Amino acid sequence: MIKKLQDLLRLPDCKIDGCLIISPENRRYFTRFESSDGYLLVTKDRAVFITDSRYIEAAENTVKDCEVVLQEQYISQLGDYFAHENVKNIGIEASRLTVSLLGVLSEKLGEFNFVTDDTLDTFISSLRSVKNYSEIENIKAAQRIAEKALEHTCAFIKEGIREKDIQLELDFYMLKNGAEALSFETIAVAGKNSSMPHGVPSDYRVRNGDFITMDFGAVVNGYHSDMTRTVALGFATDEMKKVYETVLKAQTESIKAYKPGVSCVEADKVARDIIAAAGYGDYFGHGLGHGVGVEIHEFPSVSPRSESVLREGFVVTDEPGIYLPGKFGVRIEDMIYITADGNMNLTEAPKALRVL
Repeated sequence: MIKKLQDLLRLPDCKIDGCLIISPENRRYFTRFESSDGYLLVTKDRAVFITDSRYIEAAENTVKDCEVVLQEQYISQLGDYFAHENVKNIGIEASRLTVSLLGVLSEKLGEFNFVTDDTLDTFISSLRSVKNYSEIENIKAAQRIAEKALEHTCAFIKEGIREKDIQLELDFYMLKNGAEALSFETIAVAGKNSSMPHGVPSDYRVRNGDFITMDFGAVVNGYHSDMTRTVALGFATDEMKKVYETVLKAQTESIKAYKPGVSCVEADKVARDIIAAAGYGDYFGHGLGHGVGVEIHEFPSVSPRSESVLREGFVVTDEPGIYLPGKFGVRIEDMIYITADGNMNLTEAPKALRVL
């Protein structure tokens, strides 16, 4: 990954000749090493990872394609490195670097020009959005753990348990069965609460006739999975069935549109038009999907406002929903890998309406 970033730095029109990467997600993406602190410095021909004594031994045993250096006086170390490499213009993660730290760097390292536009962010986004084989395998491994957690938890759900109990059962299963972390705070909401797309699990006790929406994911080797399933407890009314089948149709048809060269707006429109035609257009307020990788939300966004086009190698979610305030909500979410001539669904969990 570092070599690919160096290739971008060698482009004739590149406005930066060095990079300072400090965010945990990007440090791990390029070094494959997880730490709470550290500085990754990259130029056209050299890369150095500076970390403190807590991580130095582990980093030396893990980090590839990059020198590992013990952090002492990091400001002077940054200056010495960039000066030695004849760097003038340093790209920073403009969307992640704090104003406070930028102020310190600018004051202490005034001989360098810190490029504060989106140059480095765009470089990194372009690399991270296209997944290689090992990245896909990590995402699939995380997804398999999540799917097993779903099956385990569906067998656990019964009338009278709390939303929080469902959340904890999913979380505990994933963490006990191979997940290094949770992709995000698990959503498990039922009944009227399921009308809130990002509702917070509460002490509400599920009842027969409730929809239960579960949105969750696992992390394996730094890569996230993301899925949503909505199930009914006991029975589903005709209205519940209609809404569910509408969402399922919207997802099924929009997945077919996930191909290289298709605009994200166009893909989103497929699902949105189906939901609107069924009379629920006002009840699908969020975008259709987003990229997934070393972060749970990555480039691109699949929405009516997106300016992106799907490319081979992207992993994006497809998650239409209908949310009826005061009644219930339905969301179904899969992860889709964009291939050379179409796509591959990385999610294997069944989607037909399930009544527990």
